[in-house]
Amino acid sequence: MALGNIFDIAGTGMNAQSLRLNTTASNLANAQSASSSVNEVYRSRQPVFAAMHQNAMREAAIEGEYSNNELDAAAGVKVLGIVESDAPLQRRYEPSHPKADEEGYVYYPNVNPVEEMANMIAASRSFQMNVEVMNSAKQMVQRVLTLGQ
Repeated sequence: MALGNIFDIAGTGMNAQSLRLNTTASNLANAQSASSSVNEVYRSRQPVFAAMHQNAMREAAIEGEYSNNELDAAAGVKVLGIVESDAPLQRRYEPSHPKADEEGYVYYPNVNPVEEMANMIAASRSFQMNVEVMNSAKQMVQRVLTLGQ
């Protein structure tokens, strides 16, 4: 692995954690949004990641999924998608609420604010660690360039 690949790998990690932070922020912003219908209520969303290893990428290249030029850039973190949680929604009896259904119930999202704050802290720390990896790699490259002087 070339030293330059470290920047690509850390960059994919930073992109993944940025998406995780945005998803967590969306969950927290909608944590108290009420709805009169189960079908319309916001559901907690979580990103799904997969590690991209060069060995797995070489096998994929043999099968024709990736070219040899894409192998080095494909190592890192891949975002597979964003999934909605299937945890039960919060159903509260609030007959005076403007969004209450005929029975007086209001539906709230299945967002756990404590869990989302833990996710936000973990994503933030992961992003910071990837920045530190990039800074360390940059310092190593700069030191290598000064060796010939």
